[in-house]
Amino acid sequence: MPDSHAAEYSMQDRVSPEEWAIRVDLAALYRLCARHGMTDLTYTHLSARVPGDEDAFLLNPWGLLFEQVTASNLVKVDTEGNLLGENRYGVNAAGFTIHSAVHMARPDLACVAHTHTRTGIALAALPQGLRPLNQKAMQFHGRIAYHDYEGIAFDLDERERLTADMGDADVMVLKNHGFLVGGRSVREAWARLYDLEKAAKTQMLAEATGAPLATLSDAFLDEHENRPRANRSYNPYDGWESQLRLLDRADSSWRH
Repeated sequence: MPDSHAAEYSMQDRVSPEEWAIRVDLAALYRLCARHGMTDLTYTHLSARVPGDEDAFLLNPWGLLFEQVTASNLVKVDTEGNLLGENRYGVNAAGFTIHSAVHMARPDLACVAHTHTRTGIALAALPQGLRPLNQKAMQFHGRIAYHDYEGIAFDLDERERLTADMGDADVMVLKNHGFLVGGRSVREAWARLYDLEKAAKTQMLAEATGAPLATLSDAFLDEHENRPRANRSYNPYDGWESQLRLLDRADSSWRH
C-alpha cells in the first residue's frame, strides 16, 4: 500500500530532466535498501550528486523511513549545508557531515551510501575487517579503507580525516559504526553495497561456526586483484531493472 508521505506533491516539473532522473534512481536505491533489510529506522542515509550543480547533492528527508522516500521528497543541499530549492524537510546532521565530505573530496563518485546493518556493524567491530573468504569478498581485496570511530559525526572537522582515510577507495568500513560505499552511478553503488553486505554476512556466518576456515593464498589474491576486469564474467549492473520492476509491483510511489 502506498505510504501517505509518498505522493503529496511532485518535483518533476520543477527540476531539470537530469536532476529528476537522478532523483528517481536514488529513490529506487532507498526502496531497494529497505526491501533487503539495509535500514536503521531514520538513522542512515544515501546521497547522489546533482548533475550540473557539482556542489549540490540529494539526501533523504530527516524523519522519514527509507520506505517513505520518493523522488520528490528527497532534499537538495549544498556542501555548506544550505537547503536548496523547495524543501519540506531537513536532513540528518551527521548524514550531512559524512556525505558532504565524500562529495567534496571525490568528484568521481556520483552516489554515496552509508548503512548500519547488523552485519556491517558487527564486521566493523572486528580488528581484521573484511576477509577475502569468498568470491563476493575477493573483489574488495586491497580496495577497502578503514576509518576509526570518532563518535556521532556532528563535527565538520571530521570530514577531512574521513576522506584522508578513504583516499581513492570506493568502499570504507567505519569502525564500530558501519559501511560507506561510493559509486560512479546509483546502480553501481547499489551493486557494490549489495555485494559488500553479502560478503560480510557470509564471513560472519562462517566465523560463527568456530571451525577452521578455508583461506586463499596471497599469491592467488594478488593475481585476482590484478586480473583485468574486462576478462571477468561478473557484471555489477545485472538485475537493476529487474529489481525496479519488483519495486513497481509492490508500490510505485517511489517514482513520484
